Amino acid sequence: MTEAQPRLRAALRGIPAYKPGKPAVSGTGAPAYKLSSNENPYPPLPGVMETVAEAARSFNRYPDMGCAGLTAELAKRFDVPETHIATGTGSVGVAQQLLQATSGPGDEVIYAWRSFEAYPIITQISGATAVPVPLTEGEVHDLDAMAEAITDRTRLIFVCNPNNPTGTVVRRAELERFLDRVPSDVLVVLDEAYREFIRDAEVPDGAELYRDRPNVCVLRTFSKAYGLAGLRVGFAIAHEPVAAALRQTAVPFGVSQLAQDAAVASLRSEEALLERVEALVAERTRVSKGLTEQGWTVPETQANFVWLRLGDRTLDFAAACERAGVVVRPFQGEGIRATIGEREANDLFLRAAAEFRGEL
Repeated sequence: MTEAQPRLRAALRGIPAYKPGKPAVSGTGAPAYKLSSNENPYPPLPGVMETVAEAARSFNRYPDMGCAGLTAELAKRFDVPETHIATGTGSVGVAQQLLQATSGPGDEVIYAWRSFEAYPIITQISGATAVPVPLTEGEVHDLDAMAEAITDRTRLIFVCNPNNPTGTVVRRAELERFLDRVPSDVLVVLDEAYREFIRDAEVPDGAELYRDRPNVCVLRTFSKAYGLAGLRVGFAIAHEPVAAALRQTAVPFGVSQLAQDAAVASLRSEEALLERVEALVAERTRVSKGLTEQGWTVPETQANFVWLRLGDRTLDFAAACERAGVVVRPFQGEGIRATIGEREANDLFLRAAAEFRGEL
């Protein structure tokens, strides 16, 4: 007799697994670098380690569930009401809360594709129907096509700006035109995880766009530019009904006190942050230029990574990089994303790309 199994939701069947960046391992003893997870190669900002060490003395206690100190600091930093701030376990955690608050069976969620690989996962978990809209030939969001995909079942739209993994952006005029076309009862989520790396003056700041648009929510994270990826803290800026819904759907005590205190200390170390980001942007320019000079077609990136479309050579290229001592993020049949890391890592990546180019 076969024992009955617990009944699980049918929506969970066939959910694609999130693929984290592969760790860098060298079998030869030579340095190996991980360029597969868009991590910041620098250590925590000045003062952060000391703050975390002090906070660790109290981790036998629950953290502040409302993240009051961090919320106040963020509200001051962005000049918004504290009621417009909601925190979570990284921006992806906040994104999942948004889906819990807006979408379920019978609803539709629109996003560009390829874009952040968590979007289809968290959409399917919610039970909603994913509506992926292909990027343009230039690897940019096709906002006209996304607007045309809106139906009376659409509840949420993700706009990843800069887009992960292509690094491309949508600029002010096209984004505002798109927002004007979206019905006021559909939530548009501007995912700005890489906002600090943008140097294109025509790319709008979502924290400004949202102010007179109640159906716009902005996602930010401390994982990338701030270098707190391992502590899992992100936040949303949204009008009060949306922010309140995010607080309702948050996992109680989800953001540790270590993460909260480290985020506050990081916000107060902005001068050092800007110096590090500027150094990474300079390296991004150097890597992009180097790839272009080798003959690669490189989309203009405003993030801390570059994208190469390789089609059926994707896994071969990733393997060549790994042999050279750097691990990149392959998307089978499509291309690779390589994070801008230490100069030594970037040099190894450029060398591997040049050698692979010679083999084509």
